[in-house]
Amino acid sequence: MSLSIVIMAAGKGTRMKSSRPKVLHTLAGRPMLSHVLATTGTLQAAQQVVITGHGAELVEAQMRREFAQAPLSFVRQEPQLGTGHAVQQAVPVLPDEGITLILNGDVPLIEAVTAQALVDACAGERLALLTITLADPTGYGRIVRTPDGAQVLAIVEHKDATEAQRAITEVYTGMMAAPTRWLKQALAGLTNDNAQGEYYLTDVVARAVADGVAVVAAQPRDEVEVLGVNSPLQLADLERRHQQAQAVRLMEAGVRLADPARFDLRGSLEVGRDVEIDVNCVFVGCVQLGDDVRIGANCVIRNARIDAGAVIHPFTHIDGDKDGATVGAGSLIGPFARLRPGAQLGREVHIGNFVEVKNSTLADGAKANHLAYLGDATVGERVNYGAGSITANYDGANKHRTVIGNDVHVGSNCVLIAPITLGDGATIGGGSTLSKDAPAGQLTVARAKQLSLSGWVRPKKAAKP
Repeated sequence: MSLSIVIMAAGKGTRMKSSRPKVLHTLAGRPMLSHVLATTGTLQAAQQVVITGHGAELVEAQMRREFAQAPLSFVRQEPQLGTGHAVQQAVPVLPDEGITLILNGDVPLIEAVTAQALVDACAGERLALLTITLADPTGYGRIVRTPDGAQVLAIVEHKDATEAQRAITEVYTGMMAAPTRWLKQALAGLTNDNAQGEYYLTDVVARAVADGVAVVAAQPRDEVEVLGVNSPLQLADLERRHQQAQAVRLMEAGVRLADPARFDLRGSLEVGRDVEIDVNCVFVGCVQLGDDVRIGANCVIRNARIDAGAVIHPFTHIDGDKDGATVGAGSLIGPFARLRPGAQLGREVHIGNFVEVKNSTLADGAKANHLAYLGDATVGERVNYGAGSITANYDGANKHRTVIGNDVHVGSNCVLIAPITLGDGATIGGGSTLSKDAPAGQLTVARAKQLSLSGWVRPKKAAKP
């Protein structure tokens, strides 16, 4: 049966106190709406319709970039006159047959299995509501049932509820699935005769009861799936809940987290056996950690693969971006090191404090232990790259490559002006600035002769008048 998914994302989010559209605020490093679309993308829907309004251009542009291959379309709700009015805007693009699943763009952690359960409960003939029982149901629409509790009769919004109805703890989460043909008819009959003067989507429940359409309920596996975000406080709370759940999953897989409350995963993290992660580490994008990897405190790692036995010392920043970064087995990185996109390190490479590597490959056993820069370089095996040395890879218009052969020793405070090649076994004297290739197996020195001038007097400050 054909499935259409409608996602409501038009709200202004006044309580966020931000010029950014609410659904573009990030959870775990990704816009809330992106989380929802990533989940619905697994449901094999014929179409996904996003209802935009406030900041529509920004929302639509970003989602088109992220989900360019998805069957995604947009309709706009202008002005915003309630949830029922929002879904009415999608009616012209919905088919007459099949099922329509309605979700919220500011409820980011809905799981695919829960959304599918809602579709299955609908089965093309029933109105299926996603409900949950909350200790504090304030602000949610209450589920009103028959005295025996067997059937749903209506949803009453919090502001319209009586005191007795506000005591009900089963609430509507804002998500439902309905036969599309019937839903279109129900939406056409909505009125705004309520405390808010809005067209409520929840009023379709009473219409279903009147039409003899069975109203059923499904429940999520966890409360976090249905928690919406209306304020920075709620967003922070949901972030911590989400991060705690991810930390628990990793620890159950054998990862040793020094403190699960000080851990952030903003993407995917694949881990081997006996991985240890210290406090305040942030993992972004796609990160892979091999067996016995140790990550020190306060590291940020993005789009990188770190092979078995490598140690990432504290305060290291690894950012693979689109090109990725690789740290070979047994390597030692940091503290205070920076690996940028295209950094590809072999086995047992040492990158020490305040060393930066960008778009460079370092073969097995190469070392740059102190205060150095390697950009656009190919570095051979067992190279020792001295403190304070740099590859001058940019001429003001173009980037050029430095090639350093095996077993090269580069002294401290050297400048290698690319393009340049240092042959195997070459030694570069400290303080040299090279603009020509250095032959293999020889000592190359390029620096001014040292002079000591007798009789030279250091300048003195002029006396004040």
